[in-house]
Amino acid sequence: MTTTTASSHHLSPAFPGRAPWGTAGKLRAWQQGAMERYVQEQPRDFLAVATPGAGKTTFALTLASWLLHHHVVQQITVVAPTEHLKKQWAEAAARIGIKLDPEYSAGPLSKEYHGVAVTYAGVGVRPMLHRNRCEQRKTLVILDEIHHAGDSKSWGEACQEAFDPATRRLALTGTPFRSDTNPIPFVQYEEGNDGIRRSSADYTYGYGNALADGVVRPVIFLSYSGNMRWRTKAGDEIAARLGEPMTKDAIGQAWRTALSPTGDWIPNVLAAADKRLTEVRKGIPDAGGLVIATDQDAARAYAKILKKVTGETPTVVLSDEKAASKKIDKFSADESRWMVAVRMVSEGVDVPRLAVGVYATTISTPLFFAQAVGRFVRSRRRGETASVFLPTIPMLLDFANEMEVERDHVLDKPKKGSDEENPFAEEDQLLADAEKLEDEETEDQLPWEALESDAVFDRVLYDGAEFGMQAHPGSEEEQDYLGIPGLLEPDQVQLLLQKRQSRQIAHSRQKPAEEADLLEKPAEARPVVTHKQLLSLRKQLNTMVSAYTHQSGKPHGVIHNELRRVCGGPPSAEATAHQIQTRIAKVQEWATRMK
Repeated sequence: MTTTTASSHHLSPAFPGRAPWGTAGKLRAWQQGAMERYVQEQPRDFLAVATPGAGKTTFALTLASWLLHHHVVQQITVVAPTEHLKKQWAEAAARIGIKLDPEYSAGPLSKEYHGVAVTYAGVGVRPMLHRNRCEQRKTLVILDEIHHAGDSKSWGEACQEAFDPATRRLALTGTPFRSDTNPIPFVQYEEGNDGIRRSSADYTYGYGNALADGVVRPVIFLSYSGNMRWRTKAGDEIAARLGEPMTKDAIGQAWRTALSPTGDWIPNVLAAADKRLTEVRKGIPDAGGLVIATDQDAARAYAKILKKVTGETPTVVLSDEKAASKKIDKFSADESRWMVAVRMVSEGVDVPRLAVGVYATTISTPLFFAQAVGRFVRSRRRGETASVFLPTIPMLLDFANEMEVERDHVLDKPKKGSDEENPFAEEDQLLADAEKLEDEETEDQLPWEALESDAVFDRVLYDGAEFGMQAHPGSEEEQDYLGIPGLLEPDQVQLLLQKRQSRQIAHSRQKPAEEADLLEKPAEARPVVTHKQLLSLRKQLNTMVSAYTHQSGKPHGVIHNELRRVCGGPPSAEATAHQIQTRIAKVQEWATRMK
């Protein structure tokens, strides 16, 4: 088959703002490259991994049109994660002359349609219906966000049964990794040198590549700390500060306290996010914001707070509402400021004007985080930036700093051993925590209760680096970062953040020390670590000191005292992560000199 002719008679030159593939070279480079690889290899199964916002739908429909035009297939089935997304697929297909029925449930399909759009849940209920359709006519099956086919064993088995006879299968995902080891149907796994099988994509287009090409927006993460106080189920009152070393349980409880609408953290962060949105709208007049909430009660409470802040009633989207899709469509088309949602807007839903987000949920898997951030990165023109507000939680900051890391789905878990040998250990627990019911109480337990919270601007994360000193909400120092222009090239963002931090440092040096009520150190000198990570740093320091003892002949205590004298700070048992890291670097320097 050649690809030099007008390979897609269905495609309108206006879809979307680009000519069809093969006619004017208007597809994005990755879409063109993926098309060429597909046409050249003609595989039955093809997995395309492309970062959220890169244009997977355009690629898939271009390919579908090509396969229909060349009579490789006679009909199309699109499988999507949600009801809203299957309608979105049908609308996108209609714009290029491919008619999909998003309401199909059973029986013969009207001849006016080229195929159907269904959900994974729908396939799970009636797999034989879809198998029969594939057996009757040559079918292309597009499996959107295919990692959802592994959400439950029954869904995966149903997809396998339904689409095993399909002529062609195109699998799409922006995040091909899962926290479990449920195999994803029609995905090829290859065994690595470590004996572990990982998913193998036929074409990959990651966030880093998309950012370099101007296809997606750069993301600025604004992190907020603050003092939290809560009452445990045992009746104990606990106070802690977000970002300080804590146990895993304490991090979770402090996190929930921050997100409680009864405290001051959420109102302050929502107000800051709205100020950021106002700044962004100077360059992007229709820019919108999205708050991702943990549950429906929180979503409604956040909406009330936003109405007080903005004077405008936000759109509230609850996944079990029949009108949810209509609400999303209306918000996508208008110029209102805010939408608050629980889960359904986190993945695949296309609202290109979203530019500011608040991650106000306790869901802590990398898959959910990547999909949530994916709602804000879709670029419409060069220079647009996305801003996402986060609580200062170690794992969230890790996710933010690893935006460009490409992950694969790992099918095998390593054999039982240490956490270092089993990278799934913590992730498995996080997934279980996210899915179990909160606050399951026994007779001898009191309800968990958030007592109070406040917010402190903590840092900005961008392109793997951290900037900024702590600042109070409403201060000039906070406004320095909220007021970053919404239209900037990626290298301009980096330069501007460096200048803002330098200005903050210079300003803090001019103030008397007694006026400082926040830790006046730049973000890089305030690493956010867990209690476990801090213990690991102390262990590393003790190991380094022990090695230097053998090298220098000096006792441990003498070396520790010398490190305190040179580097400053308290004994290592009370030292911060940054102080310990400084001492590790110093003892390494001493050891190198002696060699």
